[in-house]
Amino acid sequence: MDKLTLTVDGRSLAASPGETILQVAERNGIRIPTLCHLDGLPDVGACRLCTVEVAGQLVTACTTEVADGMDVRTQTDEVKAYRRQILEFLFAEGNHVCSFCVSSGGCELQDLACELAMHSVNVPYSYPRNRVDATHPKFLIDRDRCVLCGRCVRVCAEVEGAHTWAFAERGMAARVITDLDVDWGDAESCTSCGKCVEVCPTGAIVRKGASNAEMRKDPESVARLVEGRADA
Repeated sequence: MDKLTLTVDGRSLAASPGETILQVAERNGIRIPTLCHLDGLPDVGACRLCTVEVAGQLVTACTTEVADGMDVRTQTDEVKAYRRQILEFLFAEGNHVCSFCVSSGGCELQDLACELAMHSVNVPYSYPRNRVDATHPKFLIDRDRCVLCGRCVRVCAEVEGAHTWAFAERGMAARVITDLDVDWGDAESCTSCGKCVEVCPTGAIVRKGASNAEMRKDPESVARLVEGRADA
């Protein structure tokens, strides 16, 4: 297979046709922030936090395939400002009060705020008031902490094959639902496997019984499962 050569932050790197910018960067130890991306799941470019600059254009690293001679810049001032703005929007759209969250200390959104130096939110908060759905015997979902990354939707469809989770509505009203918008406890397609819990990057989908800062998840379990099936 022919190899391609591209430049990432001044470094000349080799890549294979069909690889994405994010794959090449990760293989070479170049950090690009992500939220919706998860090894083992197909990429959709939903969160936009992996945005990089290519030929003066902002593109998502997880869905953009490399090309020979491509010049990628991951840490320009414009890229950093864009990522922080996206992160501010995510915080403003939900009720992310870390001190009262079971995932505090184990939350990818919280970690990104620290990494991207997002010290404050400069846009108005929407203060949503969605009902917490605790009808499932093992798990619950607090949609006010959901960032619409789609990981739960994708792992349920692509790995578990249950297709319990889906998106409903658009814009500010967008949300994840179970089955045809029934309570999670009434979703007949749910297998109670818990994969959606493990891949959720925030405190939106959690196991019942966890107190503040006690929830720890294992999102890497999906990649291990997918690899194990491929080797079987």
